Amino acid sequence: MRKILLSILLIIASFSWAAPRQLSDSAQIYLLTCTPGNQVWSKYGHTGIRVTDNTQQLDIVFNYGIFDLTSDDFYIKFVYGETYYQLGIESYRYFVNFYRHIGRTTYWQELNLTPSQKQQIFDALLLNYQPANRYYLYNFVFDNCATRPYHLIKSALQDTIISSYHGYEGTTFRQAITHYTGHNSWVDFGINLVFGNRADQPMTNEQRLFLPEELMNYMAQAQLSDGTPLVKSQHIAAFPPAIVPWYTNCWWGILLFALLMLALSLYDRRRHHLSWGVDMALGIVYLLLIALVIFLTCFSCHPLVGFNWRLIVLPFIHICTRIVYTFR
Repeated sequence: MRKILLSILLIIASFSWAAPRQLSDSAQIYLLTCTPGNQVWSKYGHTGIRVTDNTQQLDIVFNYGIFDLTSDDFYIKFVYGETYYQLGIESYRYFVNFYRHIGRTTYWQELNLTPSQKQQIFDALLLNYQPANRYYLYNFVFDNCATRPYHLIKSALQDTIISSYHGYEGTTFRQAITHYTGHNSWVDFGINLVFGNRADQPMTNEQRLFLPEELMNYMAQAQLSDGTPLVKSQHIAAFPPAIVPWYTNCWWGILLFALLMLALSLYDRRRHHLSWGVDMALGIVYLLLIALVIFLTCFSCHPLVGFNWRLIVLPFIHICTRIVYTFR
């Protein structure tokens, strides 16, 4: 079903809106923010730009989050950091209904822009939608569906955007990401497994805006250098918190692994024979994981990957529990 919905989305997004057009005085531009979904890539929310013009019966959304899971080697390219997303255009009604269908709410913020600023943003979006420009090398932290709209808006304003909202400014990438994946969830553990020391660097004012909710809240309290509010009207709310049921807490799984390894060691000690096949299989898993992190650190385009202490958690538990076998 997911592939069918994605195919429909790609078809609709392929409609050509590339012909230049002049917006009328009734045109409005909105920043759209969608709440998180259940998939790993959707846990942080989503951002889009809506352009309306009643005079021209125009109501469309520019969506920088279009990608195709069915494309060749998608997951390999994603791990390597060479995943290309594209800018798509779809009707606002379809955009909202699609996210409502998958249980996600869409919030909106009407931007307080002059006619020339609206036209500049619209022209930039149409330029980005040209076939030669619509594909971009996606980067989860530094170039995604939220950072692109922000920089478009900032460029059109040609002024300093000042916001009293500080949110995750000064906190680390790791802390911010954990907030959305859920503390001690398996997704959080897996992401932190390959994130190195760079993920523990504090985020600057603009770096944190790769998170759609941060961008939404930042814009809600933003104003220009002359005090003009950047948002004219809005309907927003806080994202629902990521809930991690106790039974899906990754540390319960790690504890179970430790207990199983301890039980195996006691069993091996009783029968005076080491289950070397288990040790060899797990050792291969550890080596593959380390090799993956080395590969990502040296060759991947992902900026935050690297070694960290979490890589040795399972091997350390493995070695400690196997020591029991040596006791006589």
